[in-house]
Amino acid sequence: MPRRRTSSSSSSSTAPSAAPAAPRNRTPQPVRVRRRSFGDFVKAFLAFAVLLALVVGVPLALAVTVGWPLPDGAPGLDWLQREITVQTFLRILTVIVWLAWAQFTACVLVEVKAALSGVGVPGRVPGSGPSQLLARQLVAALLLVGATAASLTPGLSQLGQSLEGNQKPAVAAAQQTPGLFAQQQEQAASTANALAEQAGQAGQAAARADGGAASAASGDTKYYRIQPPEGRHHDSLWEVADRHLGDGRRYKEIFELNKDRVQPDGSKLSEASLIRPGWIMEMPGDARGGELVEMPDEAPNVSEQVQQQISDYARTGGDHAQGGGGAQGGGDAHVSLPEQRPAPTPATPVTPATPAPGPATGGQHATPAAEESGRSFGLPEALLAAPLLAAGLLGALGRRRRQALWHSALGAVGGRRGMEPPTPTGDAQDAQDALLVGADPDGVRLLDRSLRGLAASLAAESRPLPVVYAAWMGGNGDLHLQLAQPAGKPPTPWQVGQDQTFWMLARADAERYEDAETAAPYPGLVSLGTMDDSRLLLNLEAVPGLVSLSGAEADRAAVFASVAAELATNGWSDRMTITLVGFGDDLTPLAPNRIRHLDGFEDLFETMSAETRQRRGALGAAGHDSVLTGRTGPAQHTRWAPHLVLLAAQPSDEDALRLAELAADAGRLGIGYLVGTEGTDLPGAAWEMEITGDGKLLAPLLGLELEAQLLPAAQQRAVVELFTDADPERGPGGPGNTPPFLVDISEQGRPAVYARLVGSYEIIGLDAPDGDRSAQLHEALALLLLHREGVHPRVLASALWPRGVTEDVRDALLERLRAWLGTDPDGTPRLGTDATGRLTLAKSVVSDLDVLRSLYYEATQGRGVDSRQVRGRLLTDALVLVRGPLLADRPEGRYRWLTHEIIDAQLPLLVADTGLALSEFHLERGRAEKAIEALNAALRTAPADERLWHELLRATHATEDADRLRALAADLIGRSGARGLPPRTEALLDELLPTWRDGVAAAG
Repeated sequence: MPRRRTSSSSSSSTAPSAAPAAPRNRTPQPVRVRRRSFGDFVKAFLAFAVLLALVVGVPLALAVTVGWPLPDGAPGLDWLQREITVQTFLRILTVIVWLAWAQFTACVLVEVKAALSGVGVPGRVPGSGPSQLLARQLVAALLLVGATAASLTPGLSQLGQSLEGNQKPAVAAAQQTPGLFAQQQEQAASTANALAEQAGQAGQAAARADGGAASAASGDTKYYRIQPPEGRHHDSLWEVADRHLGDGRRYKEIFELNKDRVQPDGSKLSEASLIRPGWIMEMPGDARGGELVEMPDEAPNVSEQVQQQISDYARTGGDHAQGGGGAQGGGDAHVSLPEQRPAPTPATPVTPATPAPGPATGGQHATPAAEESGRSFGLPEALLAAPLLAAGLLGALGRRRRQALWHSALGAVGGRRGMEPPTPTGDAQDAQDALLVGADPDGVRLLDRSLRGLAASLAAESRPLPVVYAAWMGGNGDLHLQLAQPAGKPPTPWQVGQDQTFWMLARADAERYEDAETAAPYPGLVSLGTMDDSRLLLNLEAVPGLVSLSGAEADRAAVFASVAAELATNGWSDRMTITLVGFGDDLTPLAPNRIRHLDGFEDLFETMSAETRQRRGALGAAGHDSVLTGRTGPAQHTRWAPHLVLLAAQPSDEDALRLAELAADAGRLGIGYLVGTEGTDLPGAAWEMEITGDGKLLAPLLGLELEAQLLPAAQQRAVVELFTDADPERGPGGPGNTPPFLVDISEQGRPAVYARLVGSYEIIGLDAPDGDRSAQLHEALALLLLHREGVHPRVLASALWPRGVTEDVRDALLERLRAWLGTDPDGTPRLGTDATGRLTLAKSVVSDLDVLRSLYYEATQGRGVDSRQVRGRLLTDALVLVRGPLLADRPEGRYRWLTHEIIDAQLPLLVADTGLALSEFHLERGRAEKAIEALNAALRTAPADERLWHELLRATHATEDADRLRALAADLIGRSGARGLPPRTEALLDELLPTWRDGVAAAG
């Protein structure tokens, strides 16, 4: 059940009784420069010495000892007749040495150019072989000490905005391309400028951090005075934070520093949205801005009265003056103030600030109040907050369960496992509910169609696919692709984003895309997290090297599990290979055809070395530069499926170097590496990320700070349990074919409320509800009837309101539903709640599907086993209930949650099994016509079940009417169309009607 959620900030906040925790400082963190060991510097020095000796020393030595080996003029014919001396051999060897030196020097220049530019793969010097390999190793050893690998990758800083440069309000940023792309730095004109700019940013960030720490240590505190309104404009904490902290969302820090403190007019700040002109606000230590002035005693525009107010206010700080960079204020505290304005009188009325300081949310979806308060109603928040991951898992789980049903259809008619898949319990049930609530299949569908549509348009124009580093899905549904380099004008309806390296597709244009018959262009995209209502998907296979992830082991494991699960089940890829190394739990049940586990690094290196060689050879033989050209070209796209390696275990230093060399050419081969590290020093890491204990995914050099998408160990085990229980190859584990709810089918078991779902929807025993609420109440009852085990309130809400609903609206519907269903004669409500909080129906509320299941169960495993007469009567009664497909007349646009159910596969199988059992009952007594009647009744609901057609052929053959059998065979041939008859059907016709092929030839 798709559910799109947006978050909204409350308009008020209540101060806790305890002293508040120090507000979180969201200033840009200094870029962590990779720490190098002494051994790294020794290696770099030796590499430099070797390069100097080979590139400079060799030609100098040759020039001094041998000189120029070639003759000064053109040789004559007599030169060939001269005697060959030792000097001749020396000159020939000298020429060879000069050529070898020239080749090695060319290799060094090529490798240095590729390492510094970071664009593409190093060119190959003809015939170089070992020389170029040696040059690559020496250059890498030298450059990895002097600069991080990330700084060698072009354009990576554009993956996220520079927090230092973000001085616009969030509303203004939201009007641009995805929130993370606001205030983007201009693309560097050259690699040298990009490196210099990154170095400058790192130095500024470090200086700011050092300055903030020094200010806090010395007791400096900054203050701001709320200004009187100008016209209709009122000052607000959001605007103060935006002007002086660089981010309006940091208004909460100002609020925490000042709430419940006595202001100059005697009142207190209790709500972030209600402030008075003239109030004093203590500011975090990193507050800054062009209009601030330091040291009020040195600023002529700051009156003595204001200085005294600030001094008095500082004494009320207490524990409030912690954490934000300011210490407890005193009379000699340093003060930062805006330009002085006339002070208002104490009688100035309270003026509301801009409504509810907080980020823009998109506005089209309501958010449950419970979500705003952080409560999850017992469901795993990790799955609720991962809509693309949840949609992929839910779709894969549905396919797995349908596969189990189809496998069970090949078994015996009665008593087989798989008719009713096991009902999950405990954590697995919570995980399933969270998937139903959090999934966004519409988002997956739009992403898949948009990417395939782009590939199809480029192929039609004979243009290659551009290299995409990342994709952003905005809260408004727009899709933004960040390219590795400019790729010209995008095909319509795509548009250029804020610069030539961004392509953008509006949601309205994406919804007009149809399914395209083309390969998935970017199957390596995987969600990493969100920021400012935008979701980041990183293209792992396009990374020019390794991606490292540091942090605590448990936090890293949660990120790795999320990445692996989404890659294995996402809806925007055709096929891929996912190799997992160092994973504690087996994730193979999620996608046995995609996931494989390896024991250690040696197995990985052996496997990936062979894979790398194979892909290089295949690309060369096909004449492709990269896998992207292969996916849109005439070659089979399945040859260019990505291979993504997730190495959760920390590699040794030697293994890390081998892995870095292996990944040097991975970007164009469609191979991606995500490696877990305990620190930040991983050789060859193109992108470095860190997962923090509070769920933040940081990449300082890329300007990213995301709310990480995680799959913690408990949810991981629960999800795997769902897939394991649905495994079609799993042996019987108990009475898996018992219906979840058995009805008393005797005369004494007449229900109080009877709903007919198989066919048109009808309800007997209840008055018709109010016209405006009728469709919604009917849909809610149908969902409850199809889940007798219980339905979580949030699952019900997301089913009825896929785009979100507030808690009070949901509760109002439940009250109306309870009132409509009423109570049993003993006063028990017919809509109750079990111990887990899930909604359940009383046994007096029954559907025809419940009765159908119960009749079939009694006929095949109950009383009908010992009595042929009882079995025939029960099967006949069951088949009479079948009036058509499930909810045949349901309104368009409703019951979308049925796409996540397997009832559409269960019901035809149940009807087919009933028809087959009744046909067998009649044929045993020689009543072929009755058997044909039962089979035709079952075919009206299950027309694609091959078993019914086979049994109908046998029953028709039993009538000994050859013309009737030929007519049935002709009907079957006509239904098969161009695909032809299935092999087993052809074999059965050969047995029953050997001349059927003659009729086909005559018709042809």
